[in-house]
Amino acid sequence: MSVDLAGRQWRYNPLMRRRSLLKALPAGLAAAVLPGPRSAHAALPKMKITGVKYYHVGGDTRPIFNQSSEIVVVETDAGITGIGEGGHRDSIEQLAGLIIGENPSRIEHLWQLMYRHYFYPPGREKIHALGAIDLALWDIKGKALGVPVYELLGGLTRNFVECYATGFPDRGSLKESARACIEFGYRAYRFHGADAGPDGYKARREVDRAAEMCRQVREGVGEDGDWAIDFHTRLDLPDAVRLCGLIEPLRPLFVEDPIRSENPEVYRTFRPMVKVPLAVGEHYGDRWDANMLIENQLFDFSRVTLPNAGGITEFMKLAALCETHYIGLVPHFTGPLAEASLVHCLAASSGPHLMEMRGLGKLEAPHLPEVYDFRAGKLYPVNKPGLGVTFDPSQAQLVLEVKEQSRPIPLFQRPDGSITNW
Repeated sequence: MSVDLAGRQWRYNPLMRRRSLLKALPAGLAAAVLPGPRSAHAALPKMKITGVKYYHVGGDTRPIFNQSSEIVVVETDAGITGIGEGGHRDSIEQLAGLIIGENPSRIEHLWQLMYRHYFYPPGREKIHALGAIDLALWDIKGKALGVPVYELLGGLTRNFVECYATGFPDRGSLKESARACIEFGYRAYRFHGADAGPDGYKARREVDRAAEMCRQVREGVGEDGDWAIDFHTRLDLPDAVRLCGLIEPLRPLFVEDPIRSENPEVYRTFRPMVKVPLAVGEHYGDRWDANMLIENQLFDFSRVTLPNAGGITEFMKLAALCETHYIGLVPHFTGPLAEASLVHCLAASSGPHLMEMRGLGKLEAPHLPEVYDFRAGKLYPVNKPGLGVTFDPSQAQLVLEVKEQSRPIPLFQRPDGSITNW
């Protein structure tokens, strides 16, 4: 019971209060201020996954099981399809059989289903394929709700994503190429360390050559430009330490994969011996691959990418883990659709982020007539439902179609329905 200013008692009735307020408001304004429960947001349609197709696209796709640019299409009975990129035929076939008949909107549930099924911990090849399907599921959900995926991830945190260039067109010398790259609009010029000579890869000699190359690049980008060098995990500990010491005065944005990657524990020894920023992770998959390095802050930038991480679902968890430990994101470029998907992730997360782009950013992929929006060294969010990508199947070869569910190994569920291992 409550008492009004006249001393009268009355019982609070929220429905009456709502009606009184509505009567007091001008027509139309009441609906805007107090929308009904059905108009608060768009409802997801009831959907089931009816099929998964896998296409070979040819062209620049790599013949690597855990870094392909092949296309995955997930179909639903609502007529909404999602597009993903990556994976190998056999791994896609196994994963596709698990999700037929499932609700595509339950993305985390399906991620756990695919990750845990077949019992043994997944390797990076399986995670890469899982990531391709995960991209397609996010595409479906965005299309079903009529919003870009970045809106589902929390909305934009930045107006564009800065890029660094790999393979920027040669301008006659490293110095001139680096200068042209920065003038084009890129944030940084990235290049590879010295390659093997005719008599093989002699690490000490190549470290000296690389240091001289870095001096030329620093001069080319100028005092305000940035540069980075990738050593593709070629070096052993002594040479990696010496390289980082030689180029430290040249202020690299990051030194990528300077040391062999089989044993991440080596960074416990390596990190205290060098001062240059380190970028690590192109070889890694899900967050557990990089967890020890992140928790101990043994590198400065994560190179883990899509779909290698296991898709958007896993990448955003990795991004949060990195942000907690003040580690930036400079994800590796794997394919054009994955690059478009990365824009959604980086544009909706905090922290210092850069994306890798090849050459001048021109795309020659007839199977993707609409993909990403790249202008003068920057990638811009695309305000279209889902990933904002259009796939033309007539420009690709259908390799696989899965329409039947297949789950040969059981999984257990907890009493609340969540998945645990068999």
